[in-house]
Amino acid sequence: MADLIDSVGQLLREAAATVVLPSFQHLAEGDVEEKAPGEVVTVADRRAETLIANGLRALLPDSLVVGEEGVAADPSLLELLHEPGSVWIVDPIDGTGNFAAGHGPFAIMAGLVRGGAPIAAWILDPLAGTLAVAEAGSGTYVDGTRATLPDGASGPLRGAALSRFLPADIKARVQRGLSAIDEVLPGLHCAGREYVDIVTGAQDFVLFWRTLPWDHMPGTLLVQEAGGVVHRLDGSPYDLTGDGHGLLAAANEATWRRVHATLLS
Repeated sequence: MADLIDSVGQLLREAAATVVLPSFQHLAEGDVEEKAPGEVVTVADRRAETLIANGLRALLPDSLVVGEEGVAADPSLLELLHEPGSVWIVDPIDGTGNFAAGHGPFAIMAGLVRGGAPIAAWILDPLAGTLAVAEAGSGTYVDGTRATLPDGASGPLRGAALSRFLPADIKARVQRGLSAIDEVLPGLHCAGREYVDIVTGAQDFVLFWRTLPWDHMPGTLLVQEAGGVVHRLDGSPYDLTGDGHGLLAAANEATWRRVHATLLS
């Protein structure tokens, strides 16, 4: 598995070096289009996904790929997540809005699942060159150094609640609760970076509403393997094959419960 971990990391770095970074701040008007209200896609997203998907299939010849842009073109590809074999999940540029606007953060993410169970995850920050990886049962590493989160939660709370897609009733509750959070962060519009910031201790929690697998499967495994927790808002586990909404990631169980009680009770 170690060879595969390294090979996927190299593949993501190749995509960053040959497709993503050369396009950053050099997109022409026709290189960006709106694929849904308020959401854009760029030529770099599509090219990077093709490069990554082809590389992943070469690493595991019998594997399948579920990529964000592939699903945008053919939603039926989501059904592949239920296959019993090896399935790759790819987000070629997480934080495309930032990327298209010419600023960071943005990330390149990949995950491997078998029978719907997460096996490994990779999140590359192309601007910083930082690579975070996790393997189920073997921990999380950031640039080769193991990340271990504290198991207590007695200090000040620092984190973000991404409210754009929250239903009105939950949004009102969350906004009231945020007044009791010690430091409320504005949100980075890049789920991959939010998860890595939890793993590295830059923030304690993040609340999401939409839970698409390419946005959350890699980060969920990273946080969990570092000792953190990621649960649905009712406390149930995140199921990447499910249709549920709402996800709260935190540095540990005590922090999760504290944030949940503050924002959602």
